[in-house]
Amino acid sequence: MTKKKQKYYVVWFGNPTGIFRTWAECKKAIAGVPGAQYKSFETLKEAKIAYNKEYADYKGKSTKKKRQLSEAELQKIGQPNLYSIAVDAASSGNPGKMEYRGVDTQTHKQLFHQGPFQQGTNNVGEFLALVHGIAFLKQQKSDRILYSDSRIAMGWVKKKKCNTKLKRTQKNKALFDLITRAEQWLKTNSYATKVVKWETKAWGEIPADFGRK
Repeated sequence: MTKKKQKYYVVWFGNPTGIFRTWAECKKAIAGVPGAQYKSFETLKEAKIAYNKEYADYKGKSTKKKRQLSEAELQKIGQPNLYSIAVDAASSGNPGKMEYRGVDTQTHKQLFHQGPFQQGTNNVGEFLALVHGIAFLKQQKSDRILYSDSRIAMGWVKKKKCNTKLKRTQKNKALFDLITRAEQWLKTNSYATKVVKWETKAWGEIPADFGRK
């Protein structure tokens, strides 16, 4: 008899939340919770990464390992433009302590850093990092491009709205104040900075990554 492959279950919204090693534990955590958010993963590493992000990043998406890019695909993507800065965020928990930063893509020198903020999410951090990066480059009168590995955050910036489902509390008031400032900046400022998706599958982790995966 073939041994059943171990799976790991992430519960973002349940009672309790966390990472569970059996479906029985997961089922118990989501029982009676309207709108429970959960998903299975093939490895514990993948589950830990997912738990530090948002359910929206995985909803409706397959968690099976993705194939490697072919040589032709790698050549088509090319190499990153080193005349740029890169931004990223990290969150310990969802929500949890969140911070973000921007670095020089070539030298990895840190250009700015904010946080940690209480009760934040990774997507919120990615959004704030992008707005901070755009404002930073405008202030510097720099024509460098800006890299982000978050399509969600890039979409929020384009719409000038942080479309998070994170609930405002007394603990994350400072974070929401910063979100409001970032949205207002986008609505009242023009900029020429080109925001580009960092191709993680081709280039590895973005230089601004906090290295906690």
